[in-house]
Amino acid sequence: MRLFFPTSESGSPIIVVVVVVVVVVVVVVVVVVVVVVVVVVVVVVVVVVVVVVVVVVVVVVVVVVVVVVAVVVVVVVVVVVVVVVVVVVVVVVVVVVEVVVEVVVVGVVVVVVVVVVVVAL
Repeated sequence: MRLFFPTSESGSPIIVVVVVVVVVVVVVVVVVVVVVVVVVVVVVVVVVVVVVVVVVVVVVVVVVVVVVVAVVVVVVVVVVVVVVVVVVVVVVVVVVVEVVVEVVVVGVVVVVVVVVVVVAL
């Protein structure tokens, strides 16, 4: 018993053409699936990298802001302490000078009064 394959006009069996078409379709489908998978993987990797970069940038910005605020607070506290110390020192010096001047003036007045009393007698 012989198998007869229908042939195309060129004389080649149609089964060969069908097999070639099926193989080409399978190869195209496999290539398309591989390309889609590669594109999806690349997109996922890019999204993950972008998210990681954004998180790192946000963390760095927050740390920098916290450090700057801390430095500003320390500088303000130091300036306030220095100003308070200077004001206290100036007030103490003014009070001491005033007391010394009053003591000297009172002493001079006492000496003058004593001299006047002694001379008057």
